[in-house]
Amino acid sequence: MPLSRLIPFDVGVVGGCSSRELASRLIPWQAPSFAADLLLVLAGTRTAEHAGISAAGATAESRRFTALADAELLLAGPAVQRRWPLPPLPAGVSPALLSHVALEWLTLTPQIAAVGLEHQPDQPHLRLEASDLGPADCVSSGASMPLHRVQRLWRQGHRLGARLRRPLVLAECVPGGTTTALGVLAGLGFEVSQWISGSGLHPPKVQKAELVDAGLARAALPSGASATAVLAAVGDPFQAMAAGLLRGVIHSGQPVLLGGGSQMLAVLALALDGMAPGERQALSQLVVLGTTSWLAAERVADGASALCCLLDTVAGRYQVPLLGLSSGLRFNTSRHQELRDFEDGYVKEGVGAGGLLVLAQLRGLSTPELQRRCDQAMERLKAASVGSSE
Repeated sequence: MPLSRLIPFDVGVVGGCSSRELASRLIPWQAPSFAADLLLVLAGTRTAEHAGISAAGATAESRRFTALADAELLLAGPAVQRRWPLPPLPAGVSPALLSHVALEWLTLTPQIAAVGLEHQPDQPHLRLEASDLGPADCVSSGASMPLHRVQRLWRQGHRLGARLRRPLVLAECVPGGTTTALGVLAGLGFEVSQWISGSGLHPPKVQKAELVDAGLARAALPSGASATAVLAAVGDPFQAMAAGLLRGVIHSGQPVLLGGGSQMLAVLALALDGMAPGERQALSQLVVLGTTSWLAAERVADGASALCCLLDTVAGRYQVPLLGLSSGLRFNTSRHQELRDFEDGYVKEGVGAGGLLVLAQLRGLSTPELQRRCDQAMERLKAASVGSSE
């Protein structure tokens, strides 16, 4: 069956996948009786406090509040008076704005989980650990989290995954998370630093690799270290919970749409590592990665898609077919500079934007209408900002 019969023409396929596999995995997301849940996980890591490591906030101080502000924007929308002001960005606008636009179209029940934050969300949310534990330490420490904390978060996630009763869209907001993604992938033995992106125009790949190398040297992990040991050395709280959740969906059998890029592939690798071959196959059939067009379009020196290389490398290591989809949304003709900045390489992804945009397109929202709604949301956000400053 031609791919054009399965997905909208401008939704891209990331990685190798047959038409039969694609059709099978899209069934729950395109069903007429569709209903699903959205889980946005907010987490923190001291890795984000390094100057220049993340563009999810122009300063280390502002990045401490990015997750709270993004959650508020996603759930409450752009026109409300803000409890948590959006942090200043070098360019662009929070991807939570795009996620909000897609969420308005979709029949999803949203929920927030908070792990490793210095301040708790105002909205009702899942508490998976004591709120005073705070962010994980920097990956360069080689001791990001105590092992017992990792194991507890993994168990909590596993319980959530095993108890799912509907499909789940999993999203995250973790400033510094692409560095912890590199950390756990490197800890699992992957050499993928050239394929890990970031929220800035020119992601600091050298800085990320140096922090990870320092952490792994200090941790001195043995060859073949377990996923939980790797997480304790160079991970973050979101990864521990999310990897456990993916292990849990083997029992519930519910499909999961991972909204993101390298951070979600790192979580998937953590879940697949150490599983029996049959369980790996079962998990791979339940999972789809959804990302943005801007992240999918990033190229490495030989012209290949960096995200496609990363996805295929994880799939090859664990001998499972992994499917990624990229949204067709572009902002070349947007009337707002903040949205056109996405086309220049800023922001790219976050807060589940890619997964939610892909799902909105699979559920019938056209790309021109998506752009129109994003432009309108940007206007409301600007108007609210002006109003709050007067």
